[in-house]
Amino acid sequence: MSTVRDLGVLIDSRLTMADHVTAICRSAYYQLRQLRCVMRSLTSEAATTLVHSFVSTRLDYCNSVLYGIADNKLQRLRSIQNAAARLVTGRRRTEHITPVLQSLHWLPVKQRIIYKPATLVHKCLTGRAPAYLAEYCRQAADHAGTRRPGMRSAGTSMIDVPRTRTALCDRSFAVAGPRIRNSLPVGIRDPTLSPGTFATLLISAENNLLVWLMAICGAGVFELAPEKCTI
Repeated sequence: MSTVRDLGVLIDSRLTMADHVTAICRSAYYQLRQLRCVMRSLTSEAATTLVHSFVSTRLDYCNSVLYGIADNKLQRLRSIQNAAARLVTGRRRTEHITPVLQSLHWLPVKQRIIYKPATLVHKCLTGRAPAYLAEYCRQAADHAGTRRPGMRSAGTSMIDVPRTRTALCDRSFAVAGPRIRNSLPVGIRDPTLSPGTFATLLISAENNLLVWLMAICGAGVFELAPEKCTI
């Protein structure tokens, strides 16, 4: 057997997540076809709620396992989000999708994927995550005896990032989580922040987090209204 199912996630032997992405696309497009039949009878608010319930939840479910997947597979998920946005707004395929997503205040798929490890690392540092995950998030201050005080990581809430030799290892939480955390502005790396405050700051324009999210994803700047962003 080359593919197994665990908590609804299809995991193939090479961890490409190709089968899982295919399953998401099949299910999401089916829901979009069903919703299209009743869309004219719904208000804009009701249509948005239904799309979130039947489509966005499928894109967001366990999406942290999709961190680092190939761009062609990520593009398939973006196509679902674009189709959902056009269905809600009634826009045509020939119209540019960026203004549509901006009007709905939807974070793009890549940013939604990165958001999950960032918040999970914060929970690890604040004692709200299981111990088997928290052990991968050790702050540099915990190893002060092995670091020189003058190092940049001293006093900046940096987390140790293990060295790896393969791209597959870079996708693991032990590497991706600390690396994402270390890329955040210093103010947001404060482990004393409550989960709600951290989540708010994570999508706050005051800290240019949306700019950071796009930069780390290798895309252009995507400006949104952070107080209305849908995660």
